[in-house]
Amino acid sequence: MSKIMKTLYLKEQDTNSIQTAAEILRNGGLVAIPTETVYGLAANALDGGAVKKIFLAKGRPQDNPLIVHVSSLEEITPLVESVDPRLYALAEKYWPGPLTVIMKKSALIPDEVSAGLDTVAIRMPSHEGARKIIAASGLPLAAPSANASGKPSPTRAAHVIEDLDGKIDAVVDGGECSVGVESTVVTLVTNPPTLLRPGGITPEQLEEVLGAIQISPAVFEKLRDNEKAESPGMKYKHYAPSAQVTIVKGSFEKYKKFVLAQKGPVCAVCFEGEGRNFEKYIEYGKENDDLSQAHHIFDALREVDAMGCDKAFVRCPTSSGVGLAVYNRLLRSAAFRVIDLDIGIPVIGLTGQTGAGKTTVAAMLREKGCYIVDTDILARRAVENPEVIDLLKKRFGDDIVNNGVLDRRELARRAFATEEGTAALSAITHPEITRLAVEEIHIAQKEGAKAAVIDAALLFDSPLHAICQKNISVIADEKIRLERIIARDGISESDAMLRINAQPPAEYYIKKADIIIDNNGEDLEEQIDFI
Repeated sequence: MSKIMKTLYLKEQDTNSIQTAAEILRNGGLVAIPTETVYGLAANALDGGAVKKIFLAKGRPQDNPLIVHVSSLEEITPLVESVDPRLYALAEKYWPGPLTVIMKKSALIPDEVSAGLDTVAIRMPSHEGARKIIAASGLPLAAPSANASGKPSPTRAAHVIEDLDGKIDAVVDGGECSVGVESTVVTLVTNPPTLLRPGGITPEQLEEVLGAIQISPAVFEKLRDNEKAESPGMKYKHYAPSAQVTIVKGSFEKYKKFVLAQKGPVCAVCFEGEGRNFEKYIEYGKENDDLSQAHHIFDALREVDAMGCDKAFVRCPTSSGVGLAVYNRLLRSAAFRVIDLDIGIPVIGLTGQTGAGKTTVAAMLREKGCYIVDTDILARRAVENPEVIDLLKKRFGDDIVNNGVLDRRELARRAFATEEGTAALSAITHPEITRLAVEEIHIAQKEGAKAAVIDAALLFDSPLHAICQKNISVIADEKIRLERIIARDGISESDAMLRINAQPPAEYYIKKADIIIDNNGEDLEEQIDFI
């Protein structure tokens, strides 16, 4: 939808603002309203045509159900087949508040609201301004977050204007949202009830009223192919800035070392007091305070783009209490990209000059009980990731993919034609290679390996060296390397020299490594006795 209307800016406390907003809603318009969770983009929930405008304004797929907002319990009865008695118990304790309850819908709820499901999600916000607008309109209001689809949710009126100015009829400024993440969603249709989206009401609080509940796997994982979203916030990627987001688990020292090893304009999204360790940073609450993290997380994700960062590395919150909601939002913002640096076995980096014998050393380390993480294999797997493919197409052209298959040879031709292209390829693929490498390291730990060895020709040009306790360089004299390359690859001396000259000199590998293995015929067994 193009910008074709003037968006009214209304202040909640101004005389007539509530009535103006209510009139727009009664006439089938769209109004962004404040709630305690995030700002919602409201329309008459009983008017399918009005609700369609929400999807158009947000650019939101219509297979995602919406939440219906009410201002009193009496308003619920016409919206459902029958009121589940447990609703009253939940309402007594947590309404008005950041809780959404799903029940079987009545015929009054149009498919545009329920995305074709036979259920409806209902909540009563605690924000006084929101309830006044609902009551003044005389309508139940369908209201997803008032942002461009997929972007971080808005917790201030300024965020709404940034995304939707000129696309909606009005925004009511009711101040900063107090909670900061969307409501908890629980369905009473399943037995036992199921938590579909965590929020300001925790699983433990739900269990105080409902007894045992189950938590949907989609809280922590992607929806399966063709699986229908039963609640808002269950899609694969959501709440995301333009920058690529990665969640980093582990101690602050491990996080710091990893982030400082990154290249390009990156942002550390960390806890209060940690930012001074980085050039660009945003602090999103205190380390052990899930409420402050929830309050600030969407502001922080929006600020990442404002700072002009390509990548954001987020300190992982705890996944308990309200922290579960923060972690859930971050998972989707990061498209489930998580780097877990809590590793219980030694991690060793292995690199070296071509022809020096790195492959031989790797084989010997494997025989000693080490797990070899081959980054050449991981690089091939990395470009199978749909998000990586999309980024490669954007940078190198759509035609590098034919009939759904990546033309690796053409990609290499374009990427390696210039230094800029080579750097762009690395910037796109390294985050996924790193994620896959850490996954492999955790597999090594589960399998009882003595150590995980990251075998990488470009180890020192990637952030992988930052997760290694030791880095090994394998070197050899040029004459010996030349003979080995010619014998190994069946190429001419001149072609072999091209490969040798394309790499840094031995001094580069010596300076950056903790351990140097000299493979000029010396005893390799003696040199790797540190395992």
